Amino acid sequence: MPRITMISNFINHHQIPFCEEMYKQLGDGFKFIQTQPMEQERADMGWSVDEKSIPYLKLLYKEEEECRLLIDTCDMLLAGWQEREDLILPRIKQGKLTVRISERIYREGQWKAISPRGLIRKYKEHIRFRNSKNVFLLCNGAYVASDFNLIGAYPDRKFKFGYFPAFRPCDMTKKPPKDEIQFIWAGRFMELKHPEYVVRLAADLLDMGYNFKIHFIGSGPMEESLKSSVKEGELEDNVFFYGFISPEKVRELMDTCHIHLFTSNYLEGWGAVVNEGMNSGLAEVVCNEVGCAPYLIKDMENGLLYDSSYEDFCKKVLMLMEDTSLIDRLGANAYKTICEYWNPANAATQIIRFYNNYIDNKIEPPTEGPLSVAEDIKPV
Repeated sequence: MPRITMISNFINHHQIPFCEEMYKQLGDGFKFIQTQPMEQERADMGWSVDEKSIPYLKLLYKEEEECRLLIDTCDMLLAGWQEREDLILPRIKQGKLTVRISERIYREGQWKAISPRGLIRKYKEHIRFRNSKNVFLLCNGAYVASDFNLIGAYPDRKFKFGYFPAFRPCDMTKKPPKDEIQFIWAGRFMELKHPEYVVRLAADLLDMGYNFKIHFIGSGPMEESLKSSVKEGELEDNVFFYGFISPEKVRELMDTCHIHLFTSNYLEGWGAVVNEGMNSGLAEVVCNEVGCAPYLIKDMENGLLYDSSYEDFCKKVLMLMEDTSLIDRLGANAYKTICEYWNPANAATQIIRFYNNYIDNKIEPPTEGPLSVAEDIKPV
């Protein structure tokens, strides 16, 4: 079995299920190197983990010599975001199999690709290895490939990837009746995530006479203004705030809902809560600008995509309110998508399959899901 090491800034609940599957399939052949302690803000959101309970976890800042040896001697390195390029570059130069994992590098606009200062760094980390057959890119978001194509990096060596929250079997027959539609929104209350769309939606749905409840999970700088808007609009019987709760509690609440709203804009790199909503068999209403949207959602088949405007967002929600059978169909197909493709077990299997193909001097991507070919999808 291959020895595969993954390195990133810190491990979290969005990565652990994938890592657990890698460890399940490879045993001690899999290691995860954490390069820094988790930020307190994320720990306060419930992201912290018991580091001592994870058998494959190594901490660079406590055992650097051992970590350097793992990076140098493993058969395949999965290199996520971190600031220690000095650990990665020697391996690449030696021709050893290295697979970078990246979100967008021009999230705030592809015009930044012309920045001379930025290009110097991109050259050192990526561009100069464009012809190196031992370096590949996993794209954590549908617009990542387009960003890297701008700088000519990893030609024909870019594949789909993402985040893989824990898979949970979902009994669709236990969903509550749809005489009162249950919505859920989860995240930090900040501008890029547009939670104000949801409060505005609540006011519109109430004016139209719909029976519904919206469950708001999270906190952040917009919390007080959101609560004030709910109070001013007399929406307290329809909109409920929970604060930050554990990931497990979020999933439990999702299982009792019908529709998941994801209103982030282009600054959202992936959006793992969409995976979670699909896993709970929810009808997804997702902005088409977020990284996971084109990979996970096929519009009108397993979810609904909208164009970032409130008007289109509301239009798509009303489609579901007016035809509740569509909620069932989209939710069932969303669950099927996670079951068959976008789950931790399949992601781990495809990584190991990729390695085995590589040592056999061939690349045979699957047709769908993680490790399939990442198309050049331009940002919307």
